[in-house]
Amino acid sequence: MSVSEIESELSEDERAGLALVRESGGIHQSDFWKELDVSSRKGSRIAESLVEKELVDREEAVYGGHNTYYITPTAEDLDFTLLMAGDMLSPFIGEEEVDPNSDAFSQWIMNLAYED
Repeated sequence: MSVSEIESELSEDERAGLALVRESGGIHQSDFWKELDVSSRKGSRIAESLVEKELVDREEAVYGGHNTYYITPTAEDLDFTLLMAGDMLSPFIGEEEVDPNSDAFSQWIMNLAYED
């Protein structure tokens, strides 16, 4: 079953939860249910359902001195196309500083300009 087919079968609460995780890029479960304005029990059930359907990942975390979970979109859910020019990843991805006059940046821009 494709992701779009799975998403079409989500409840309204699950859709809202998935949208929240996608928009935030990741959220602690203790904030997740508060943002959705549901009980912690219902928030936990929504998160568990999204994990079972492989739409989000959930891992244990400590937040505000309490044990909770951190919920993130699955890797398939992330769209990296805006970072690509042809088969080249943007040179601005990473921790090192990039010289805008460098060959790597120029080549990336040229690939971006000449994409079909």
